Amino acid sequence: MTAPRSTPSPRDDDPTSIAGVVDLVKTYAKQETLGPLKGAGRWLAMGAAGAVLLGLGGVILLLGILRLIQAEWPRSASGSLSWIPYLIVLVICLLLILLAVSHINRDSLNKEQK
Repeated sequence: MTAPRSTPSPRDDDPTSIAGVVDLVKTYAKQETLGPLKGAGRWLAMGAAGAVLLGLGGVILLLGILRLIQAEWPRSASGSLSWIPYLIVLVICLLLILLAVSHINRDSLNKEQK
């Protein structure tokens, strides 16, 4: 009696086997999705932190300007002209918003630099 011939089992690391192709596709998908997502996450985190700090600094600056106007212009602190410092600070605030919006960079996240 002869022993039955054993067929070689396909190896998982063989790129021509189904398991090898599935493993290759998984590795490629991880490489092409996780790397860019990590980069986008860092980009968004830095942008959010910058926005919060700029906003906080802007509020402190505008309050300082308001207090400066009220302290140096005594007539504006009381009476019928007490609203003028608030109007001046509102105009400055609108100018700062206009300046910030005009400097928004509309490039795509994935666009390569020239």
